[in-house]
Amino acid sequence: MHATIYKICPEGLWREAEKAGVFNGASIDLTDGYIHFSTAEQARETAAKHFAGQHGLLLVAVDAARLGDALRYEVSRGGALFPHLYAPLALSAVRWVKPLPVGPSGAHAFPDQFPDFGG
Repeated sequence: MHATIYKICPEGLWREAEKAGVFNGASIDLTDGYIHFSTAEQARETAAKHFAGQHGLLLVAVDAARLGDALRYEVSRGGALFPHLYAPLALSAVRWVKPLPVGPSGAHAFPDQFPDFGG
């Protein structure tokens, strides 16, 4: 459905995944049984709803095609289809990782240099 999907992640947790070679998910992912992702269209709302005011976050871009059948789009917030990964995330599927700072307005500043976010 989408070529690239996104995970918002605390930097410390992501750095642990880099050392381990795999990302098993944040605590909510482990509780729910799948890793929550957002499309580019959903990422800003996800940041505002679940990460408001949080510093030290990263935006992780993932090649959805590399995730196979473990990636499913399921109805979630507002009836929209959200990408959920029912497996650990292999770091080989990661396209890039960028800081997701809190901007002057208090909202997270997404990387405008990438087409998915207005660049």
